[in-house]
Amino acid sequence: MMHETKLDFFLGSLSPSGFCSYFRKALPSLTDGTAILLKGGPGCGKSTLLHKTADVLARQGETLHIIHCAADPDSLDAVPCPARALAAVDATPPHALEPEYPAA
Repeated sequence: MMHETKLDFFLGSLSPSGFCSYFRKALPSLTDGTAILLKGGPGCGKSTLLHKTADVLARQGETLHIIHCAADPDSLDAVPCPARALAAVDATPPHALEPEYPAA
C-alpha cells in the first residue's frame, strides 16, 4: 500500500479590513515550479478538478497540501505538491492570480 499524506490549510481569510491572502507567500511552486492556474465562473468545476487532482496524487503516494476555501471549506483553492514543485490553483478572485508568462 502506498503512503499518502494530506495536510490541510487555509491561506485566505475574511478580516475586518477585507480579504487577506497568503497564496503568493505560501505556494513556492508559483515561482519555482509549475503552477496550473484555473479560472472560470462559479460552478464550472474548478474545485471538483482540484479534488480529483488531489486524489490522483495521493494515490501515487505524494504528500499534498490541501488548501481549503475560506468561504466554503468543502471547496478547494489549491493543491500544491512540493515534491513535484507543482501546484494547481483556483486563480479567480478574491485570491486572483495571473501567469507571469501567459501562453509561453
